[in-house]
Amino acid sequence: MVSRSMQELNERIHEAAEAIRSKWNRQPKVGVILGTGLGGSLEAEIDSAITIPYGDIPHFPEATVTSHAGQLVCGQWAGTTIVAMEGRFHYYEGHSMQEITFPVRVMRELGADLLVVSAACGAMNAHYTIGDLVIVEDHINLIGDNPLIGPNDDRLGPRFPDMCQPYDQDLVALAQQVGLAEGISCHRGVYVAVAGPNLETRAEYRFLRTIGADVVGMSTVPEVIVAAHAGLRVLGVVAVTDMCLPDALTPVNLDEIIEAANMAAPKLRKLVHQVLIKL
Repeated sequence: MVSRSMQELNERIHEAAEAIRSKWNRQPKVGVILGTGLGGSLEAEIDSAITIPYGDIPHFPEATVTSHAGQLVCGQWAGTTIVAMEGRFHYYEGHSMQEITFPVRVMRELGADLLVVSAACGAMNAHYTIGDLVIVEDHINLIGDNPLIGPNDDRLGPRFPDMCQPYDQDLVALAQQVGLAEGISCHRGVYVAVAGPNLETRAEYRFLRTIGADVVGMSTVPEVIVAAHAGLRVLGVVAVTDMCLPDALTPVNLDEIIEAANMAAPKLRKLVHQVLIKL
């Protein structure tokens, strides 16, 4: 038997999807999530672009973080029908895990079978530098919560989704090949998600590196967990916006992080654009 809360979630997903369909009647192949500083001019690159503010979509939370436009951009990109989030939601904003991941459910309901997720991140790996892209090959969840906690609705996905490959390894390899061909500095790495909003201490950075993380951020993992639950293939690409080396740590300036993300955004869009062309 489906619980009342699960039934309500299904109804909210359908209502949000219908609101989007009332303004845009295409079926997306790909869903895209653009993180801090990584949205920008994407709308100008999309053919027949339709923008829908989050406030016009039932049950969508409000994006409150600087540089997150808070709108859905729908149209054709690289010959592929996409629906892209310019701005995402974070746990530290006070949203529940279910609210953070709700747009992924809606993308799946609209017809997407692939999710491209991006974010700004800090790097503990000394081989990386600001402006580099990192293709995520695995992740560690240290947020302290999980969007799948609670009753499970088998219509949305299995009770115990497998996570041995949350990021599609064929897409990881393809993205790395594209980066090499396009002269874009790319690495393969492990992303660790923390709750935020404070940045980490020197000791925490040492710990995160010790447990196998290359980069750290405050997003991405909840959406990927739900994508895996929903059966979506996932490509994750994050942009290094600050260095988190414990023995050379300096205070971080948000404006500098956004500036670094803005500089990385064209490379990230070019990489994803070329991956979509080759799919």
